[in-house]
Amino acid sequence: MNKNRDIRVAVIGAGLAGLTTAAALRHFGIDAEVYEAAADKRATGAALGVGSNATKVLRELGIDLASAGVGQITDRFELRTQGGELIRRVPMASMTEELGAPLVTIRRSDLADLLHGFLGDRKVNYGAKLTGYRRTPEGVAAEFGDGSVVVADILVGADGIHSSVRREIAGHDEPVNHGYVCWLATIPFTHAKLPPGYAGHYWGRGKRFGLMDLGNGSAYWWATKNVSDDYRSARDSVKDDVLASFGDWADEVVAAIEATPAADIMAVPAWDRPFLENWGNGPVTLVGDAAHPMLASLAQGGGSSIEDGYVLASALASHNNGEEALRAYEESRRERTRMLVETSRQVSKIEQIESPVLCALRNRVLRYMPDSVVRKQNMAPMIFNFPVWN
Repeated sequence: MNKNRDIRVAVIGAGLAGLTTAAALRHFGIDAEVYEAAADKRATGAALGVGSNATKVLRELGIDLASAGVGQITDRFELRTQGGELIRRVPMASMTEELGAPLVTIRRSDLADLLHGFLGDRKVNYGAKLTGYRRTPEGVAAEFGDGSVVVADILVGADGIHSSVRREIAGHDEPVNHGYVCWLATIPFTHAKLPPGYAGHYWGRGKRFGLMDLGNGSAYWWATKNVSDDYRSARDSVKDDVLASFGDWADEVVAAIEATPAADIMAVPAWDRPFLENWGNGPVTLVGDAAHPMLASLAQGGGSSIEDGYVLASALASHNNGEEALRAYEESRRERTRMLVETSRQVSKIEQIESPVLCALRNRVLRYMPDSVVRKQNMAPMIFNFPVWN
């Protein structure tokens, strides 16, 4: 039974975390509106892998990525050397079958469009930059740059790694830079070594490359490289930087880079933050990167944001008191998200090793690791159980 059907929720940020939170609240019959600082929908060339945990949640909300007509079910996953030599096949198809939901690689913009369609345009307000908030007898008043004020019962900060809501809760701190850059692009691309449903990760010394089938003749690729703290990838030289770093790698890697217009390559730093124990106070809480930004090594930044949105909405629908619901949501998410943040850091260190000796040892361990261990390590981040509230 929905115990908080009449409450009003203001969600700050129209990224994946904010849109999913609003969609989940609507699923439970709770009114929510989203406020986004950008003037319009975010245009990004990036994609993401939506793991079984998150596709299961989206399916519960009525968004079935397996049949949505966008994205591609990923059922083949291989680890390879920079030259293309096979290190290890990961049994993705049988793993996701056991988990009961697929892994889908999809453009972020396509997933956002699906969530927008679920919400309806009237629920997302663009050009609304939060400047602060304050408690009121009616709940919480969100103040925006144009002078407008929105009063709600609950305020949810879904405004990313540089969250202004988080800063009000936890004070100002800088993201942690882990010393490598991430290049990202989606392109029209086909190749004999990129069959349908394929994802390949190529590991070198302090560098990695990922190549994934997006379906419909398109691909998503990402690349990482250890860099100095003051590295900046200028727009007019970014493709040259990537080719200089990966120009002698496997044929399909080079072909994907060469097929990509320089203007379509995004460059982002490898950032996260120390795990935050306190996500909120009173009628305010955080979701997604605002609460627990993490490195991409487990591919769970987006998935954990989707989980957050569902669990928060479920808590509000299951508790008599809104603030008690927020604290219950935070407590239920703390252990899992801490594990994802910390494990992502640990895996990242292994992935970005530069020592030739350690790289050879790493690849050998991966090659001969027992299948049972491979399955356990790869499935653990994708296990999600729907909450049961007392």
